[in-house]
Amino acid sequence: NIHEEDFRTMIEENRNSSDDSYAFTHSNTMSAILITTYSVALAGGGIGTVMMSFVLVKMNTLSVTTTAIINLVVVHSLLLFTVPFRLHYYVKRTWIFKMPFCKMVSAMVHIHMYLTFLFYVITLVIRWLIFFQWKDKVEFYRKLHAIAASAAVWAFVMVFVVPVLYSEYGRSGSYNDTICFKFQKELQQESVKALNYTIIVAVACITCVLLGLQIFILVRVSRKLSTSLWSHQEFWAQVKNLIFICVIIICFLPYHLFRAYYVQHVSDIELLESYNEVFLSLTALSCLDLLSFVLSGS
Repeated sequence: NIHEEDFRTMIEENRNSSDDSYAFTHSNTMSAILITTYSVALAGGGIGTVMMSFVLVKMNTLSVTTTAIINLVVVHSLLLFTVPFRLHYYVKRTWIFKMPFCKMVSAMVHIHMYLTFLFYVITLVIRWLIFFQWKDKVEFYRKLHAIAASAAVWAFVMVFVVPVLYSEYGRSGSYNDTICFKFQKELQQESVKALNYTIIVAVACITCVLLGLQIFILVRVSRKLSTSLWSHQEFWAQVKNLIFICVIIICFLPYHLFRAYYVQHVSDIELLESYNEVFLSLTALSCLDLLSFVLSGS
């Protein structure tokens, strides 16, 4: 049967291509999705970063929340700097910038995701402290304190996180300099799997706690301001807190939930690698948060 022979040939070609770690594995559809997602992140994130920078320059106070937003501008800017190189790769399907830079670009997406997540959590906790009147306001008494706090976070990232990511990427196999973002061989190590599962559980649990507490606060505010709910500033301030949590749920949570399945079956199903890249690209859309803050008057 001719059709059966063609089908067997196609399966054999797919199997051979899956064994070739030097092949560009994304289909035209997957490439189009990746290009579109990162283009939206680059355009919207770039505009939001510039607009928020102008807003921050005009501010005199340096609260903890403001400091967190400044750090968000920095971390978004670092990611956006690497996005054009990703787009070039997805369009040309060949990496021309050598493997060390590939590792940096690849690691930057993960560093951006978890730093953004951290700054969101800090901002929400500070706002909730004020809401429960444990603090009238939370701000640094001197700008030096804000700089020191930010520097401590970035120093931890540069000293502990970046070297580990850089050294681990590509350690478990040989990779072609013309192919980038194919480091799934590391996931075959049990220690790497355990780390991934730990991070997935931590992010999922923290997200549930954040959402649950914010809903509790909204219900409490609604009962307190039942008659003038829609016109009260406190209610809308709490609604705006949902922006942070919505970004986490929309951009970060899908990647981590899929990651649990991906880590378990990465060596079994070749197509999962493309799906993982698509879910990872969604995390870059968190760069649109600054634009939403400016447009909503937050």
